[in-house]
Amino acid sequence: MRTRRLLAALVAAAALLAGGAACTSPTRTRIVVTTNILGDVVAEIVGDQAEVSVLMKPNADPHSFAISAREAHAMQTADLVVYNGLGLEEGVLHQVEAAKAEGVPTVEVGARIDPMEYRDGDAAGLPDPHFWTDPARVVTAVRLLTDEIVRHVDGVDGGVVRRRAESYANEVRELDARLAERFAAIPAERRVLVTNHHVFGYLADRYDLTVVGAIIPSGTTLASPSASDLASLVTAIETHRVPAVFADTAQPARLAEVLAAEAGITVRVVGLYSESLSDADGEAASYLAMMRFNAEAIIGALSGT
Repeated sequence: MRTRRLLAALVAAAALLAGGAACTSPTRTRIVVTTNILGDVVAEIVGDQAEVSVLMKPNADPHSFAISAREAHAMQTADLVVYNGLGLEEGVLHQVEAAKAEGVPTVEVGARIDPMEYRDGDAAGLPDPHFWTDPARVVTAVRLLTDEIVRHVDGVDGGVVRRRAESYANEVRELDARLAERFAAIPAERRVLVTNHHVFGYLADRYDLTVVGAIIPSGTTLASPSASDLASLVTAIETHRVPAVFADTAQPARLAEVLAAEAGITVRVVGLYSESLSDADGEAASYLAMMRFNAEAIIGALSGT
């Protein structure tokens, strides 16, 4: 299989050379990761032991992002493709399947970390791909990815990779312990979440919160709320005296406008980095930074501070 990928790389390089001005050397990427959250985790594990290429740009939506022909080629010539799976990367999964057909080893992380099922909405009963909001499952993912990297990526020093992975896993465990302490300080009656779509089920389960509604009652941002969906949400907000709606930073104003127009209520909308990291100089440039930012925003809003 490795020979086939080498031939594919040589053919692509020849095509690029024939194309003239756009010529560059063939990609040296060895690990290709679909989402930027998993990309950060993989980069922490491998350090300088391997090259990591992340397909999803900062602040992008994992449900709808697409890739270029060059990026698709990089997937088909990689030593390892890492993807979240469980239906998250809806616009890229066919490229993952194409890489598999070329014999590229792939890891669907979400399917191997004891995924939860959606409990309501149009995705009820289906596996929830948003596992990263539970740091304990991310620790499991670190262990899984470490084994796959050492197994499939030629030239990495397994000892170095495993030491880096254990150090990073310890940081995630410390984060988990800190978040458990912080969330536990919120009065029980205030531990309620309303989100833009069903993205924080794992976090709620991990830290004893309750998701009482979502503006888009679905596991994907590509769905649309109906008038009855919004009416049910308004009822939930009023019943549970929800102080804030937690929306993705990319569209909090739009969500507030939808709610206000539909029901005439006033609710605070708090932006979170729910499915994507920020730019390198932003508030959520890494997985750990994203989790800290989101936790403090949720705790502050639910505590009334």
